[in-house]
Amino acid sequence: MNAANRDLRPGGGVAGAIHRAAGPELAAACRPLGPIRPGQAVLTPGFRLPNPYVIHCLGPVYGVDEPSGEILAQCYRSILALADGEGLASIATPAISTGVFGYPMAEAARVAMQAIASQTQDLRHVRRIRFVLAGADALEQHGLALRAAVEPRS
Repeated sequence: MNAANRDLRPGGGVAGAIHRAAGPELAAACRPLGPIRPGQAVLTPGFRLPNPYVIHCLGPVYGVDEPSGEILAQCYRSILALADGEGLASIATPAISTGVFGYPMAEAARVAMQAIASQTQDLRHVRRIRFVLAGADALEQHGLALRAAVEPRS
């Protein structure tokens, strides 16, 4: 999963790393798909990556793209729908919008886990969702949010 910019161009952060690893073919495949709007996801081949596809999604800029929580949740719903539609068994995603887009980690983790938990029963193919996180705080916040999202409510 690529935390993309609206034009799906190579940039810094996750998008830059994915584009560098995939090779220039990825940028060429992305060109006709952009621009995308916040919450929208699109799929391309993975090219030189070890995975067959890349799902690109534009997360909200915190405090600018509103309602940011709904847009961020839509990112995860869109990603899952694309992955499941392609018959993928697993996906890996960063914490969307928590870098330069400024989304607070704890709140982003809560939104992500609730959005994913609300979709899991509808998935036919996706069985593993892996978060690729930067740092112990991100891991802790996502762990807390996961437990809160899946614990039975009394």
